[in-house]
Amino acid sequence: MEMEALKYVGAGIASFGMMGAAIGVGMIFAAFLNGAARNPASANENLVRALIGAALAEAMGILSFLIVIFLVFVK
Repeated sequence: MEMEALKYVGAGIASFGMMGAAIGVGMIFAAFLNGAARNPASANENLVRALIGAALAEAMGILSFLIVIFLVFVK
């Protein structure tokens, strides 16, 4: 295989990080809704924690997207 082809293979593998971020955000909010249904009084303070966790998970997805862009467009 040429190095050009391996670059695209690496970009495809790195794009799985975005899928992991999406799964992580879904799990965070599923756990939040489960906890809010069990204890509605603490839902407001747990919402802040859920949003912080979702932001951190999305940051990992954006980081993997940047790695894909660097692999594809940087020589």
